Amino acid sequence: METKTLKGFYDGNLDEVSKVAITDGNTGKRKMIEDKNTVEAFLNEMKDIEFIPEDNQEPRDGFNYAVTFYENEKETFQFGMTQVNDHYYHTEPDIFPIVDDFYETID
Repeated sequence: METKTLKGFYDGNLDEVSKVAITDGNTGKRKMIEDKNTVEAFLNEMKDIEFIPEDNQEPRDGFNYAVTFYENEKETFQFGMTQVNDHYYHTEPDIFPIVDDFYETID
């Protein structure tokens, strides 16, 4: 495992992401970002964040937020604040306040 940005994890082209869903792990409520400019702003905030592998890779329960990318109506990628695929990470800068801010501003 190595430190990566979202671009390193995403198999497609981030410019093709047309919709983003953010699911609150505490309530189960899911909000969608469908406005093209807001999707671009979200991806711009996220693209340079480094996901740094945690030393402890033991399974954990629960999550704060899960983020899902879509290209048109097809789900293309999903990750959590501390988990991508089956591996655990911490982020630099901290991803939580960015996702939390977007989540709170979505109607």
